[in-house]
Amino acid sequence: MRQRTAIVIGAGPGGLTAASELLTRTDIRPIVFEMSDVVGGISRTVNYKGNRIDIGGHRLFSKSRRVVDWWLDVLPLQGRSSWDGELANAAVSRWMDPDGPDPEQTDRVMLVRERRSSIFYAGNLFNYPICASLDTVRKLGGRRTLAILASYLRARALPIRNEKSLEDFFINRFGKVLYRTFFKDYTEKLWGIACDQISPEWGVQRVKGLSVSRALLDAWRHALPRGVAKSSTETSLIRCFLYPKLGPGQLWSEVTRRIEKRGGAVQLGHKVIGLTHDGSAITSAAVRDEATGRVSHVDADCFFSTMPIRDLIAGLTPSAPAEVKDIAAGLAYRDFITVGLLAKKLEAGRKEGAGGGAIRDCWLYIHDPLVKMGRIQLFHNWSPYLLRDAATVWIGVEYFCNEGDALWNMSDSALAGLAIGEAARIGLLSRADMLDSTVIRMPKAYPAYTGAYRDLGRIRDYANGFDNLFLIGRNGMHRYNNIDHSMLSAIVAVDNIVHGMKSKDNIWQVNTEGQYHEAACDGLPEGMARRTQSLDAGAAPA
Repeated sequence: MRQRTAIVIGAGPGGLTAASELLTRTDIRPIVFEMSDVVGGISRTVNYKGNRIDIGGHRLFSKSRRVVDWWLDVLPLQGRSSWDGELANAAVSRWMDPDGPDPEQTDRVMLVRERRSSIFYAGNLFNYPICASLDTVRKLGGRRTLAILASYLRARALPIRNEKSLEDFFINRFGKVLYRTFFKDYTEKLWGIACDQISPEWGVQRVKGLSVSRALLDAWRHALPRGVAKSSTETSLIRCFLYPKLGPGQLWSEVTRRIEKRGGAVQLGHKVIGLTHDGSAITSAAVRDEATGRVSHVDADCFFSTMPIRDLIAGLTPSAPAEVKDIAAGLAYRDFITVGLLAKKLEAGRKEGAGGGAIRDCWLYIHDPLVKMGRIQLFHNWSPYLLRDAATVWIGVEYFCNEGDALWNMSDSALAGLAIGEAARIGLLSRADMLDSTVIRMPKAYPAYTGAYRDLGRIRDYANGFDNLFLIGRNGMHRYNNIDHSMLSAIVAVDNIVHGMKSKDNIWQVNTEGQYHEAACDGLPEGMARRTQSLDAGAAPA
């Protein structure tokens, strides 16, 4: 019998998961075409002179048991580390597998990391999510704290009944004062437009049930004696996460190796520039070799697309209906720049209790209209193994922009100068301590919930009319998916092939329900779930 084949467009989390699932559960041989020279998509890891950059930052946590088991099948969960630094601290050690590998002895390992993020506002660092603590009140001041509480109570008593925008969504959950203090500036930097012009759906998917009342409940739960508190917590309040020792790209490099070992193909530097169809099914893909410019036409039985919907629809032959083409052309994206900065040390220290200390956050969200930066990653806190020299600090200053705008078109040296100047301005580092820098641009990092997004359903219905075409992943679905959502869309698509299901509604239901992540331990392997129960019962630090 003829070997059935699948063309998978894109070697990011969605595409590589689809290829792996096809090899595991079907007789279909996948051929993955990736236009760049590296796997992982936005989840790649860039190695710059031995210092690794995680583009955008990728915490691995999921409610889906299938996804977490999938990750740990590729990279086994770490055991107790022989290294006596943060990897062995009490908060994360409860999650570790007693029989797992030692990250000091092997690279093929999944670390357990403690989640720490802060908001930089008015010269202070505030825990993110905002927690109800005396430290928060002290930094905000009594007057602003009372204004936040009054505004929140007003929003709860008189909520906006019909949430038409992201601004409405935030105000209903946090009150107008807290929204303007900690959400508005960063969110508008991210999307480049006002919050009242953004669909509330982004908030539903990214913030879900988090609110002031939930934060207060979380603070109360962790103040209760062990065994009294409940085990449920919001996604944004989860205390620990999984992380590949050498960054997320390590996970996808290992998956690629497995795919090729089992007979699949991953062709880098090959861009799918068009798809041909017969009205009911896709029949072939036009693939351009980016090194030679040669275009070949490849037939296949089924097609998985993680390419931007705008490009997919524009490349169809025969052409899509004019209405569908217009909607696709109107879909907007937000692009992303990371400036990696290597320094001798950081100037700022995070005050904890009566003493001071090094900043232990993975992310700093910058709420300051006087600087253009949106976020700062501290790579040495994601994993100490991302650094070549442990005596240095390695950060990523992140800028949100549009491809082709003034920020995107700045030279690398100008961008490095901007990042260094702004990091010094907020007191994070000194120019005198700078050692090196690099710049990475990532187009179409964020599918925007603006423009023609409101009519995305028309495109979905049209694409679903092709029985053998599956739209998956972040850009494939034009949805702000996490890694696990992108993977689940691929897993469910393969489920449909295995069970002969024609409807693709279940694929589009991934990352839509508001309760998707609320139970902290449902998606963890049994041993980790037990440890999570103890963390949720008050053992984790606030």
